[in-house]
Amino acid sequence: MSLKSKIDSDIKTAMLAKNKEELEALRSIKSMILLAETEKGGSGDLAAEAENKLLMKAAKQRKESAEIFQKENRTDLAQRELFQLGVINRYLPKQLSAEEVESKLREIIAQMGAKGPQDMGKVMGTATKALAGLADGKIMSELVKKLLAL
Repeated sequence: MSLKSKIDSDIKTAMLAKNKEELEALRSIKSMILLAETEKGGSGDLAAEAENKLLMKAAKQRKESAEIFQKENRTDLAQRELFQLGVINRYLPKQLSAEEVESKLREIIAQMGAKGPQDMGKVMGTATKALAGLADGKIMSELVKKLLAL
């Protein structure tokens, strides 16, 4: 079942349950998918990889918005963003733990023979492709920086 049809099904369920917050979150995800499909030069259907990128982008936006709202003492808006983040996370592949990401990064560094901070760009390029959708880029960047500084 494609992501779009899964979301359509969940939208119907949320409508029947009269779950307004979840419905709003699901509709925003569907909107992003439809926009990406009708984008200029788009083929119509999105590949699973493109769908994951879209969801990762949406999750990152919600997370950053929630942090900003919390700094501004707008807990009502922060909670709304965090709820939407939770809905988005249901459709994302399971994220790797920090330990799992670190071990994968150690493997990549060993394979590439990276020696120090000057190799960070090469390592990040390979790591981003290898761990796409499985780990947050910010966490990967911090771990690569730490591992190459040793």
